[in-house]
Amino acid sequence: MQKIFLDKIEKPLTISKSLEIPLVNRRENNKLPVKQKNLNQLFIDGEWVEAESEQKLGVYNPATGELIEKVSNAGYLEASLSVDAAYNAFPEWSEKTAQERSELLLKWFSLIMEHKEEIASIITAEQGKPLKESLGEITYAASFVSWYAEEAKRIYGETIPASDKNKRLFVLKQPIGVVAAITPWNFPAAMLTRKIAPALAAGCTAVIKPAKQTPLTALKLVDLADKAGIPRGVLNIVTGNSKQIGDAWLKDHRVRKITFTGSTEVGKLLLRGAADNVKKVSLELGGHAPVIVLADADVDKAVRGVVESKFRNSGQTCVCANRIYVDKSIMNLFVEKLKSEVSKLTVGIGDDPTTCIGPLIDEAGYNKVHSQIEDALEKGATIECGGKRMEKYKGGFFYEPTILSGVNEEMVIMSEETFGPVAPIIAFDDPIEVLKQVNNTSYGLAAYAYTESLTTAIHMYEKLEYGIIGINDGMPSTAQAPFGGVKESGLGREGGHHGIDEFLEVKYVSIKI
Repeated sequence: MQKIFLDKIEKPLTISKSLEIPLVNRRENNKLPVKQKNLNQLFIDGEWVEAESEQKLGVYNPATGELIEKVSNAGYLEASLSVDAAYNAFPEWSEKTAQERSELLLKWFSLIMEHKEEIASIITAEQGKPLKESLGEITYAASFVSWYAEEAKRIYGETIPASDKNKRLFVLKQPIGVVAAITPWNFPAAMLTRKIAPALAAGCTAVIKPAKQTPLTALKLVDLADKAGIPRGVLNIVTGNSKQIGDAWLKDHRVRKITFTGSTEVGKLLLRGAADNVKKVSLELGGHAPVIVLADADVDKAVRGVVESKFRNSGQTCVCANRIYVDKSIMNLFVEKLKSEVSKLTVGIGDDPTTCIGPLIDEAGYNKVHSQIEDALEKGATIECGGKRMEKYKGGFFYEPTILSGVNEEMVIMSEETFGPVAPIIAFDDPIEVLKQVNNTSYGLAAYAYTESLTTAIHMYEKLEYGIIGINDGMPSTAQAPFGGVKESGLGREGGHHGIDEFLEVKYVSIKI
């Protein structure tokens, strides 16, 4: 088919002189090749377009190793053009009434729920989690869209009492501008909507870079946003070279906000890069969540909480239980009950309705899990169950759900995030000392405690140095509550009314009359 070019921009897109784009990467007319719409392309300024190179990146099923799809391999140029589109769309979008933005978000919410089975099947194919978990993620993802559709109408200003009778003092909240969102592979739908819904509700426009392992879910969600009537240029998505795309957005002064979920290492790089233009930054980074099971805990409740927290998504969540501290007096009982529950978990291909645990995302993920277990065994740990790769699934990265006992603080698994289905258990006999142990880390995202004492519960959640605390609750995340960490686990909050504040600037006005 003869190639045609994108010729749809009502006013010319301009590239900022501050971008430092190499001349060899510029197109004379700033247009990209476009073909018949396909959800493996880029979405820029309301059109599905090809990357200039027309090169593709493979997306693989982690359960089978099979190629699912090839997506556009974009770079600096395409990332810059996406900012052009978002920047040009910002004035009109930000001037829409809160009610207008709310109505469009609710249409997007309805389309997500209408297509939830389709999106869930995409997640399972490219990410590997069981279909029932994928369906749960879609419901969770959609809840952020509906929540922020309502929060759009609750961006309130202030009137401040003046110290001068001839002055009137006001505070306004206004959208920050163009937002760049970089999302992870473990929750490809929920992490996108948790960032984009409040951004759009606040009146910002956005550019999105999904993880290379799971771009198809994000592309589908953006397609549904387009169908919902979100205006052209308001929402743009590019897939491809992470460094080039990130560099383009960091160097462009028109991008006023970076929001990222991923590793602490990459988060630090983004924070350094954002400093040059003093961009606002939200970072949801790594975690190493402890679980403290106290002597008076309901053991059955604690076991259920650990199983749902630790083994959900094959342990590939930033808030999952990574270190389990159990009072010595109930250690044996807890281990036996946990082994019994874990033995009931079925490992398999995600689209099998009996599957409870899917594969790890890739070989690097598998190698990290296996090396941590090997290190623990060398230093004295005992495998209570699991502990090896499942050879039944030759093409995938399946690891048996594993419990380790006899764990000590010298083991790597007790200081580094695992991101896999491994539960290391360590005994303690002093609640005061265990608090010191679990707080002795650079991480501070989530922590959990199990106790039937209200006094102990209050003491625990006040003293734990973490941004999210679950007391007798292994699944605390919800759209209406703030999500985020302290220390090196992140900056800012997502969710709740706090989440929309991350996309707003506060403007103070003094009027002398």
